[in-house]
Amino acid sequence: MSLSNTPSVDQIKRLPKALLHDHLDGGLRPETIIEIAQKMGYKKLPTQDPKKLAEWFEESCNSHSLVRYLETFSHTIAVMQTQEAIIQVARECAIDLARDGVVYAEIRGAPELFTEQGLSIDQVVEATLEGYKQGVAEAAKEGNKIRVESLLCGMRQNNRSQEAAVAVVKYRNKGVVGFDIAGPEDGFPPTNQIDTFGYLRKENAHFTIHAGEAYGLPSIWEAIQICGAERLGHGVRIIDDIDFSADKPKLGLLASYVRDRRIPLELCPTSNLQTGAAKTYAEHPIGILSKLRFRVTLNTDNRLMSNTSMSNEMTQCVKSFDWKFVDLQRVTVNALKSSFIPFEERLEIIEKVVKPAYLAISAE
Repeated sequence: MSLSNTPSVDQIKRLPKALLHDHLDGGLRPETIIEIAQKMGYKKLPTQDPKKLAEWFEESCNSHSLVRYLETFSHTIAVMQTQEAIIQVARECAIDLARDGVVYAEIRGAPELFTEQGLSIDQVVEATLEGYKQGVAEAAKEGNKIRVESLLCGMRQNNRSQEAAVAVVKYRNKGVVGFDIAGPEDGFPPTNQIDTFGYLRKENAHFTIHAGEAYGLPSIWEAIQICGAERLGHGVRIIDDIDFSADKPKLGLLASYVRDRRIPLELCPTSNLQTGAAKTYAEHPIGILSKLRFRVTLNTDNRLMSNTSMSNEMTQCVKSFDWKFVDLQRVTVNALKSSFIPFEERLEIIEKVVKPAYLAISAE
């Protein structure tokens, strides 16, 4: 069977990909940051050289500290305070992902972060959606078909999550498919936002929760059992509930629940290396979690900060875990199955786009 072959780097680049965990303010082009900063008179960038700026972001994020990692966003957020800038960033995001073979993406952003100069939450959401629309159209002209949907985040250290949740409901079926909370986990448990999650459930709205990234099992347990998360943003620390001391791994109660309920893990290996969840790619839990048949998805998190792409993440998994076409197809199908669009639309992308392309490319 051709899906049992090992894909080449060129083949990986051409494979269709699905992305569930990618932050809009973590994926800007360095040139765009400099361009907008010059227009608005923002003087705090460490350099005006695009190559050096890209290197600065990556080096700053290689600190193994989630707090320091999050600090780098002050620059990207600063240049996303106008509708024009947000449209440009969102447009380029869609184009860049499409060029990398991504056919479906849910991109997240916290509208509250882009209101510092007077924009309303609605204006931020509408600018973002307009940018995606333009980017999808431009990608199509380049011969790259992509569907981009928006996730709206609340910041767990602030008290504005309800505003984002209301916008999720308002813009449902208009380009927004779900909600998330982001920001520092430690000290800001998801249960702080329990009323917002209750509101979303009553409105039949989809949501994922950042949990189990820098903080451990209690964060995952709260996100699922108290807040009702459908997916786990990262969730990598579920590995702490698996005992590897015997010949066969033994799952604890929480790990068993997550696997048995097919709760998707939005794993972001390169990002996790930067924030200290693993020391090397080969040691990242995605390898063993995939073998244990958790519903694993592969993601970029912040393409600028991690100097990564979906093609890079797939290439690293092939190198580190000897993944074949079948393994890459599995995480792609997992992501589409776990997406927040209607079931028949997920199925259409899987059956008409993903599976035919994997068969064709793997048979070369």
